[in-house]
Amino acid sequence: MLESVEMCAGAGGQALGLEQAGFEHRALIEIDHHACATLRLNRSAWSVFEHDLETFDGRAFRGIDLLAGGLPCPPFSVAGKQLGTADERNLFPAGLRLVDEIRPRAVLIENVRGILDPVFSDYRQHIVSTLNKLNYEADWRLLNASDFGVPQLRPRVALVAIERGSADQFTWPTMSGVQSTSVGEALYDLISSRGWLGASEWAKCANSIAPTIVGGSKKHGGPDLGPSRSKRAWEALGVDGMGIADEAPSPDFIGLPRLTVRMVARLQGFPDAWRFSGKKTSAYRQVGNAFPPPVARALGEHIRACLSQRKVYKVAV
Repeated sequence: MLESVEMCAGAGGQALGLEQAGFEHRALIEIDHHACATLRLNRSAWSVFEHDLETFDGRAFRGIDLLAGGLPCPPFSVAGKQLGTADERNLFPAGLRLVDEIRPRAVLIENVRGILDPVFSDYRQHIVSTLNKLNYEADWRLLNASDFGVPQLRPRVALVAIERGSADQFTWPTMSGVQSTSVGEALYDLISSRGWLGASEWAKCANSIAPTIVGGSKKHGGPDLGPSRSKRAWEALGVDGMGIADEAPSPDFIGLPRLTVRMVARLQGFPDAWRFSGKKTSAYRQVGNAFPPPVARALGEHIRACLSQRKVYKVAV
């Protein structure tokens, strides 16, 4: 069993996917109290550290197989101001410090598509150069969650770094072979769970995958399904994106239904058994900011395959 340390673990989307890929978590670091409660609620055996990543000391985990994490997205998101290194929420320096302290065999960091924008090209190169100096080969790749069976248009960027000597054994996942269902197919049993008479017709109209689910920031108000453009895309699917519902529609409901936290979690690729701690707003943000477990699993399986190989060097005679 390979072992990992998880940075900014959130509600456990990446951690769950890596667990499914065969990694055992030695530590999960997360500053949000409700997210930590979610991790403990679902995996009581996990060692969860409710701690600020910027002051976390990683030396106790030196030599671990994998250091992984979903570092905060707002500094690079087009939904924000894209302040990058000037954003107080940028935790790449803390992540790189932990790479230096822990010296894992591999590193996996996920972020939003915006980090690939030209404005951040110098910073991306700085991150890769820093990893090169620490004896890693690193590269960025854009992955679409829908290619891995997630019923959602969710492009995410992964940075994978492998220690020199093993890096040429790593290959990127492309597609899982699992077909993404439409929103209607994915959610029909949940949306109809209280006997809504319009559920079947709604499912027929919700006939494509979901737009990218947005978790939002603590600096903003309550939960909704994203900015105006996203809300229009949800409306085209027959969903009211202005908020999150407490329960499925009643039998005589008329209009566009709102999704519940459980419905959104399913669209993120979480299994229905995964529970979320905290009130609706907190739970929704945990779900919306998560890395879809099926994508994390695919990356984890490829990293594990790489680390499980033993490179053979020819000896000159």
